[in-house]
Amino acid sequence: MSGKPSLTAAIVRPPSVSFASGLTTVDLGPPDLALTFKQHAAYCEALQKCGLRLIRLPADPLYPDSTFVEDTAVVTSRCAVLTRPGALSRRGEVDRIKETFDSLFAKVHVINEPGTVDGGDICEAGNHFIIKISQRTNEAGARQLTAILAQYDYTTSFVDVREIPGLLHLKSGVAYLGDNRLVLIEALAIEKEFAGYDLLIVPRDEEYASNCVRINDTVLIAAGYPRFEKQLHQLGYQTLALDMSEFQKMDGGLSCLSLRF
Repeated sequence: MSGKPSLTAAIVRPPSVSFASGLTTVDLGPPDLALTFKQHAAYCEALQKCGLRLIRLPADPLYPDSTFVEDTAVVTSRCAVLTRPGALSRRGEVDRIKETFDSLFAKVHVINEPGTVDGGDICEAGNHFIIKISQRTNEAGARQLTAILAQYDYTTSFVDVREIPGLLHLKSGVAYLGDNRLVLIEALAIEKEFAGYDLLIVPRDEEYASNCVRINDTVLIAAGYPRFEKQLHQLGYQTLALDMSEFQKMDGGLSCLSLRF
């Protein structure tokens, strides 16, 4: 299917032995570390199967959440921005990834105090970026990011849906598939920021599956959500299902585990 630029690389960082000490808002029990490592390896294999070259960072036990590299940056085909995570315990993750960014991109922008931005709150939809104002991304950070993106002819809009329970990040309930199509949880479908898109609403009891990732000709989806997978197949998408159970216990999803460009 057409409508989304080709991706060629991804930055990944494996979970460390301290993974279970990370932040979480859900009560699904502690992650099984051996299974966590196995699931991450399968995720990396899937990225490679989709044609991506992997830039592998070392595990970082000082930062239990550091495997969720998406929150540390916003990467587009025109620019790269290092964020400033809203959770104080995660701020150091940006310093750990900065050297990699400096080696990959000619110009790297940054979000400065008092702004905060988590990459998981930013949904790139073509040349437009939807930014969620949240507990992790404040308005000051959103405005800084808007100004940076505007330099590269990107437009932005803000959505404030902090009252929706369970929606830690925007990408916990939104994914862009290209072709002007957004995957959404039902609670977001009424928001004006999503008007004008072709909406694919995820069944209520399968909402975790909304955090899916289109990589070239394949949509990576969490395993165990057959109705959503059927919806994608009916629209002509090829899917690859991955077990994400241990990352779900720590508020993580498919998009969180890589920075794709």
